[in-house]
Amino acid sequence: MALRISVGQYYAADSPIHRLDPRTKAACALALIIATFFVYSPLGLAALVACVLALLAAARVPAGEVLSSVRGVLWVLLVLAIFNLLLIRDGNVLLAAGPITITTSGAWSAMFYPVRVFSAIVVGALLLLTTTPTELGDAFDAVCSPLTRVGLPGHELAMVFSLMLRFIPTLANDASAIVDAQVARGSEVSHGSPTRRLRAVGSVLVALMASSMHHADDLARALDARCYESGGTRSHWHPLRFGARDAVAFAVTAAVVALLVVLG
Repeated sequence: MALRISVGQYYAADSPIHRLDPRTKAACALALIIATFFVYSPLGLAALVACVLALLAAARVPAGEVLSSVRGVLWVLLVLAIFNLLLIRDGNVLLAAGPITITTSGAWSAMFYPVRVFSAIVVGALLLLTTTPTELGDAFDAVCSPLTRVGLPGHELAMVFSLMLRFIPTLANDASAIVDAQVARGSEVSHGSPTRRLRAVGSVLVALMASSMHHADDLARALDARCYESGGTRSHWHPLRFGARDAVAFAVTAAVVALLVVLG
């Protein structure tokens, strides 16, 4: 059983998005995600979809790779669409069959809200697919650097964030291997009633917790072997620097956000 998640799964490519400073990518992605929730009109939704498609083209990440990384939320969005379609009764009636009534407002909501949420998720997935965990950790370290100046553990928080990103794919692979081993031993994780499957998940969680503790112990030993001490002055092999392309990215993002807010 394979678990595909976008967190920590970097897709190598030579694109304008990949070459941006990770701080720029994180700030622009956050601005676009927030701007999606200001979209309420059909014209604004069309502009949002066009923006996401343009980002996909600029990032040069295959659409199948992006969809594969976010396919876990597609079922949630499908359920959201069905609830909006069947529960919203405003507007003109399009279909009435027994207890099922579909109206124009319900049909619009069933299409609008999932598309808007999916657009925000794709923007976040592109950030993770075009930025390595190391770059994300460096960007978070730069954001937390003011905390270090006032005596707070800013660098340590950034290191924990970076380690979290690195270990998510590792734990996902461990979970996949544990489930395969349980199935090979006749476990009811993959078959049986929902109640039995839920009970069988407990054994998987126990094994996964033991594996996580083992990884944490190995990491602690590795840090000790490298004489790691909190509060030390850190340096970077590749220091982060803003360039002309980052200024262009900020300007384009500001224009797109303004357009989405106005159209919305």
